[in-house]
Amino acid sequence: MTVEVDQDMQGYNSLREIVRDKIEREGPISFRDFMEMALYYPDLGYYSSSRPRLGEKGDFYTSAYLTGLFGELLARQMEEMWQALGRGPFTVVEYGAGSGLLCRDVLSRLRENEELYEKLNYYIIEKSGAMREREKRLLPAKVEWKEAIGEIGAVTGCIFSNELVDNFSVHRVVMEGELKEVYVGYKGGFVEDLRPAPEMLVDYLIRLGVRLPEGYQAEINLEATRWIQEVGQALERGWVITIDYGYPAAVLYGKRSGTLACYHRHQVHYSPYEFIGEQDITSHVNFTALDQWGRRTGLEVGGFTNQTRFLQGLGLASRLRSREENGMGEADGRWLQTFLMDMGQKFKVLIQRKGIGKVLLSGLAFQDWLG
Repeated sequence: MTVEVDQDMQGYNSLREIVRDKIEREGPISFRDFMEMALYYPDLGYYSSSRPRLGEKGDFYTSAYLTGLFGELLARQMEEMWQALGRGPFTVVEYGAGSGLLCRDVLSRLRENEELYEKLNYYIIEKSGAMREREKRLLPAKVEWKEAIGEIGAVTGCIFSNELVDNFSVHRVVMEGELKEVYVGYKGGFVEDLRPAPEMLVDYLIRLGVRLPEGYQAEINLEATRWIQEVGQALERGWVITIDYGYPAAVLYGKRSGTLACYHRHQVHYSPYEFIGEQDITSHVNFTALDQWGRRTGLEVGGFTNQTRFLQGLGLASRLRSREENGMGEADGRWLQTFLMDMGQKFKVLIQRKGIGKVLLSGLAFQDWLG
């Protein structure tokens, strides 16, 4: 997800102008390359700039932003994993910590277990310099930052991400007689053009057993397949937890218009060519692909569920009751539970394992079918 600055584009103030002039000089670019620039162009992309993204002044909320319960319960799952691995040295790798709030809440809970905390190594993979500095102001010295997981060495423990994979840049395709890829041109405004899809995109769908019906649009996230293989290669023993919104392939590719969406000031819309660099652009995660490509590096599916069931298995209800008994207002408790339940139905949790047999994890007490 690294975009290098085009030397010919230096001096521009607007990312929209940079993208427009690149297209006018070099010709249409794939939607994947457009999305990469919109999200990650140095200093001006949505995820590389210093503008607020979370909260009232941002564009969306996350579970971790609204409550520390999410991180607390996730930490309980990690503690259970540490015990299953023999209570030895334990490494946690978090991809894309964002505001750092989830990391803070996880560490706050793990600190209660002195033996575990002493044996804990906690790394954050963060490529954004602006986000890294923000996280460092919030988080304790226990945390180390890396640009790539390969800098850490073999991992025994847990590698996790929360709302990461949905922001990988995607190829957009349309079935019109044959599979075609969406390109972005400029003619007084941004326009879309269709070209025959390259073999790598055709092969992706074939490997998943997917045949798009005529007229259907979809997104293909090749970066997710590279990412899960990188993670699988780094993990020696333990688990990978991927939390995001998405579906198994059979459901994902049954949506006629695809799942691409944009978020700007808490409003959702479907025009990626507005507010370039100032809005989030996302697409739903293909969890079947994470499973299939993960198997190439020895990852096995430990379980698949939604976020609500994951948190319920880890004791969400009892923690909410405890908070009410200790001063949380009844209305606040009902609001928090409703929010977590509503949000949790949309988010899925995939847990993959490597180098360890089947372990009954509390977060997987209520499972769905991955397919």
